[in-house]
Amino acid sequence: MTFETIEFGISDGIARLTLNRPDRLNSFTVQMHGEVAAALDRVEADASVRTLVLTGAGRGFCAGQDLGDRAVAPGGAAVDLGDSVERFYAPLIRRLSNLPMPVICAVNGVAAGAGANIALACDIVIAARSAKFIQSFANIGLIPDSGGTWILPRLIGQARALGLALTGEPLPAETAASWGMIWKCVDDDALAAEVDALAARFAKGPTKGLARTKALIRGSSLKSLDDELDIERDAMRELGFGHDYQEGVAAFMAKRPPVFTGR
Repeated sequence: MTFETIEFGISDGIARLTLNRPDRLNSFTVQMHGEVAAALDRVEADASVRTLVLTGAGRGFCAGQDLGDRAVAPGGAAVDLGDSVERFYAPLIRRLSNLPMPVICAVNGVAAGAGANIALACDIVIAARSAKFIQSFANIGLIPDSGGTWILPRLIGQARALGLALTGEPLPAETAASWGMIWKCVDDDALAAEVDALAARFAKGPTKGLARTKALIRGSSLKSLDDELDIERDAMRELGFGHDYQEGVAAFMAKRPPVFTGR
């Protein structure tokens, strides 16, 4: 498949997906949704991929939905936004959440609307200091979709989630980091190196263990402590029989770097 709205490649265990409509702040169209889905198909099918980096081209990460792609006007034909969520946005959030590997989001500029919540659905978010997160739905009479009503209060609490969602005020990346909404805020000129270093670390890491960690933490809020203790037991049993645990212990004892296979 030839991509027109994204850039995508796989190298050294790292898949890189760049939203590439910089003239429209990388806002989503139906075509972009299709191309992102196709790229994620490749990620899931390629056993060499051990981490995914998601970012945007130009001066922004993603402005959410391209309103021109589903234009509406007073008195005109209505658009079924629920169908758009069901067909495109919800599946994307589920895929990012369920990928069996760490997903890094490099927020290089504004992340607004669905773009903000797509970023927050990733496992680790590193943002440039000039970046901003905007829950812009309130400005057009909508609710925060793409998991926004679920993700935001779990990251920053109900009061701050309501403040962002009801006002639509931009949140600077530095404040987002201090609130615990994202992993880290770095200087703009340091973003690429910071993300590359982390991606390289994950590409050489114990992928299966990282994937289990991701799955357990993401699912823990829906379970009791007793249930989670049982799930931890089962995961430890499975991982303890794996190559990477044995290699990790052997490398620690020999005071050498481990060579993980991701199995």
